Amino acid sequence: MNISITKTTAPKQKPDQNTLGFGKFFSDHMFIMDYTEGTGWHDARIVPYAPLSMDPATMVLHYGQTIFEGLKAYKADDGRTLLFRPLKNMDRINISNDRICIPQIDAPFCVEAIKELIKVDSDWIPTLKGTSLYIRPFIIATDVHVGVRPSQTYKFIVITSPVGAYYPEGLNPVKIYVEPEYVRSVKGGVGFAKTAANYASSLKAQVEANKKGYTQVLWLDGLEKKYIEEVGTMNVFFAIGDEVITPALNGSILSGVTRDSSIEMMKSWGVKVVERQLAIAEVYEAAKNGQLKEVFGTGTAAVISPVGELNYNGDILKINDGKIGELSAKLYDAITGVQTGALDDTMGWIDEVE
Repeated sequence: MNISITKTTAPKQKPDQNTLGFGKFFSDHMFIMDYTEGTGWHDARIVPYAPLSMDPATMVLHYGQTIFEGLKAYKADDGRTLLFRPLKNMDRINISNDRICIPQIDAPFCVEAIKELIKVDSDWIPTLKGTSLYIRPFIIATDVHVGVRPSQTYKFIVITSPVGAYYPEGLNPVKIYVEPEYVRSVKGGVGFAKTAANYASSLKAQVEANKKGYTQVLWLDGLEKKYIEEVGTMNVFFAIGDEVITPALNGSILSGVTRDSSIEMMKSWGVKVVERQLAIAEVYEAAKNGQLKEVFGTGTAAVISPVGELNYNGDILKINDGKIGELSAKLYDAITGVQTGALDDTMGWIDEVE
């Protein structure tokens, strides 16, 4: 499929790189392609960033048939533009698609489409340390129909946004509220898919946690509310004793690209990484016994986010004196070093935009 390109005649003013925040500014262009049952994906194009025109009866607005992804482009010191494991993100789109009854995409083609979009908006990639160009691919159901069934038409869209740190704390440890009442997902649901429903169901707990002074929510399992699953925007790891434990992928947890990368990297260093069921009570017991060394989250947006405090039913647990742990810092430096081209890519994770 060829990609047509129509460039904007009214480029936007670019924001100050020192005050980017996250998800506030959007580049000049976007990629779109359409799906029609019987035809497949077609009409791939890069066009000026603009509002979408939608009928009020468009199915995505009523039934939430939509998925999305998130990845980043980085500008290396030598001028190269680098993507971090983009094919893995596109493959994960197809996992989400399958669960939400959306047609499969051609993953390698979509990686190439993203590269073409980045080339068109290459001057939107920020260059300050800690900044990047966030890439948001998403698919929406576009049939004009009120009635519960999968749509027969879709749009695959990619927008990009120059960003700084996801959390206001940056690399300083964040405070996490362990949610005791609400649940996000259960096995058999859509927790493993990157779909809007997961995030809509998390908002109530997120708002209440924020009111209590906490940056994010740590979710427990939906049945017994005792086993750790993930934080709202990232997978989570616990350094206990001589091993690092992370919840096993059980059908209700997102298989994070940064999670997978962190596990591979730690194992290459000789760190014992265990994927298993982990109760919140076990974490608190480990802290009492002096075995809990550090806690950190992993995700595309924040990369590595150390956790300095947990609050479970009012029992506040301070972690590593509220300081970033040695392993968290090492992982952050290693992964961001590979992402930005500062370190050699020994894992074969970098895809250069040429």
